[in-house]
Amino acid sequence: MSKKENELLTGPAKGDFIFPPVMDDYDEREDALPAQEEFWGTTTRFGSVPVEKEPLGWDRRKGFRKLFPQVMLPFQVVERVSFGHPELEPNRLFWGDNLHVMRQLPSESIDLIYIDPPFFSGRNYNVIFGDQNELRSFSDIWEGGMPGYLIWLNARLYEMKRLLKKTGSIYVHCDWHASHYIKVEMDKIFGYENFLNEIVWKYDIGSAPKTTFPKKHDVILRYGRSPKPYFFTEDPALRLPYEGVYPRDAQGHIYQLGSDGKRRYKDPLGKMVTDTWIDIQAINIAAKERIGYPTQKPERLLERIVVSSCPLDGCVGDFFAGGGTTAAVAQRLGRRWIACDQSRVAVAITADRLTRQVEEQTGKLFPVPDFTVEHWGVYEARRLADAPADQFRAFVLRAFGAVTDGLEPGIHGYKGALPVWVGEPNPKKAVTAADVQAFANAMRKTLRYKQDNLRDGIMLAWAFRPDAVEAADRLRRLEQTDLNFIRLDMIRIDSPRFREHVTALSTDHADYKNFLTFVQPPHVEVGYKRIAPRKYKFDMSETVVLNAGAKIINVQWDFDYNGQFSGMSGYSFGPSHKKGVVTQVEYEFPEVGKKRIACKVRDDMGGEGLWSDEIEVS
Repeated sequence: MSKKENELLTGPAKGDFIFPPVMDDYDEREDALPAQEEFWGTTTRFGSVPVEKEPLGWDRRKGFRKLFPQVMLPFQVVERVSFGHPELEPNRLFWGDNLHVMRQLPSESIDLIYIDPPFFSGRNYNVIFGDQNELRSFSDIWEGGMPGYLIWLNARLYEMKRLLKKTGSIYVHCDWHASHYIKVEMDKIFGYENFLNEIVWKYDIGSAPKTTFPKKHDVILRYGRSPKPYFFTEDPALRLPYEGVYPRDAQGHIYQLGSDGKRRYKDPLGKMVTDTWIDIQAINIAAKERIGYPTQKPERLLERIVVSSCPLDGCVGDFFAGGGTTAAVAQRLGRRWIACDQSRVAVAITADRLTRQVEEQTGKLFPVPDFTVEHWGVYEARRLADAPADQFRAFVLRAFGAVTDGLEPGIHGYKGALPVWVGEPNPKKAVTAADVQAFANAMRKTLRYKQDNLRDGIMLAWAFRPDAVEAADRLRRLEQTDLNFIRLDMIRIDSPRFREHVTALSTDHADYKNFLTFVQPPHVEVGYKRIAPRKYKFDMSETVVLNAGAKIINVQWDFDYNGQFSGMSGYSFGPSHKKGVVTQVEYEFPEVGKKRIACKVRDDMGGEGLWSDEIEVS
């Protein structure tokens, strides 16, 4: 089997890069819409009352890309968690801005989308882990009040509509702050005729203010991609049992005795749930499924949504993944899934939750596909340095906005008309004077040099040796005396200049200024000592953060490390802990013998470091 055939069969491996097709901005011009009318159509009436056709933030020529320009960057596969079935297409877990991730996913590829987006209740409530990505992203959402929040959400709902299959549906979880406003916007995006349910989820937790009736419910808005999407009602998860409410006959059938004395038999599955869900409680502090995520939703809630609106061979999407409940439920129920979150810690917690679920339960019931962890916009420099040269160059060219069409020997790509050359993956192998001379000679042999007199080129690399800079200066000085001159622009890959084409797209949003950055992993140092039989104390306080200005925000421990990290329940600590990040932990091993342990540490810029060691437990 060829390498390409094997990749098509097994999907991406750890360290691979994924380059989705480039979508031109022309796709959203008004004169291009008729070709995809089934994707972009909007309703013109609210019942019998005419309304504005476009949702807030929509531009008739460029759609939402006028306010949120498109950024096409590669996906970096940083991990592939294997469950022993490489022949199955892997599920996908993304870290990055969900708007731009969704824009690079194929249309009509998802059966069900459930989202629990930030509630319009203040930025402090919505910043869970304190990642710098979280802080930046939420900083400008609430600046414009309710309209700004709705525009931010509308751009994402619009992409979700495109991703849904024609038989698909979407559930949007919100509360009293914005549910009514969100519904008006969804009527414009999905069509009033495709509104299916306003589900009220009632719970008992929360405070009891003295000036208002206590607020004890959330709202879940359900829309279809069409008026009649897939909907399955025969699962027990969608029924309230009649047991104990009505009697049974001699054969065990449940019946109700009418006023006329006749028996009326009931559906053995129970009574179909209504749009008021009062039988599912919010997660309390003692709940077994609680993982410590502040806005975590109960699995029963997602189970009801998944079994009703996603077929067994379908795919579930959640682009505000949080603690990973949607993906965990979809995986347990045998559905495929795609999940995304802008918090690196949230993605890590989700990955651990999914891994533990398979190890403890689901993997014993049916074959579970692997899943990949993929980064968009913030990339791990160490993994780039370990990549094969061809993959590294492809990544750098795509990130720089260059293309690889019509290449000539010694030229790696073109940025517009300018030839581009890319250095080695290893940052220690800086560009030399010989590299500069070879690239200049390659440029002189091109038709653009000979016919169009194009003398400019671009060199991209992690570093340039002084002799390389001097060689480029000599080539440039020839402009005064010799027509054989070449002007080379030397750009470091980790410099602001490298991402100028991205930051120039939008000066209004904090996120764009930080797209396309590279992070280094913390240098994790762990000390340990035995404090009792089979009981050890571990200390990671000597860990060093390598990203300038970053701080540690999350620590996880695996005391039975087998090469695939699975953080242990009760040993995952972040800033939500009352005392901040916990640097010391104690653990009692169940038995003596050799044990391999591991510790993962993350900083607030997205850097992740791993330490592992083998100890003799005595």
